[in-house]
Amino acid sequence: MQLDELGDEIEQVSAFYAERHSIDRTDDWFVLKLNEEVGELTQAYLARAGQARDKGRSGAELESDFRSELADVLAQVLLIARRFDVDLPDEVARKWLVWKPAQ
Repeated sequence: MQLDELGDEIEQVSAFYAERHSIDRTDDWFVLKLNEEVGELTQAYLARAGQARDKGRSGAELESDFRSELADVLAQVLLIARRFDVDLPDEVARKWLVWKPAQ
């Protein structure tokens, strides 16, 4: 699946969720929600690394939590990009890929 297709599907889910729970998806909400998701990713990472309480979860559950939170962060980044009309592949190419070592 291409990044733009993934973003379209995530937008559908996010819009449905927001409507169902009466969430006003303002510009602030999109950015602040990313911060929330990064915090949850950090918490999952620390638990997985043994640097925070595991809350009785197994190693497999901690790994699953980490992976899920990483997906949440990516989804929120895609939502923000869509909200502000940012072409992420173009921006990554402009910012990162110019430093790609010559082959």
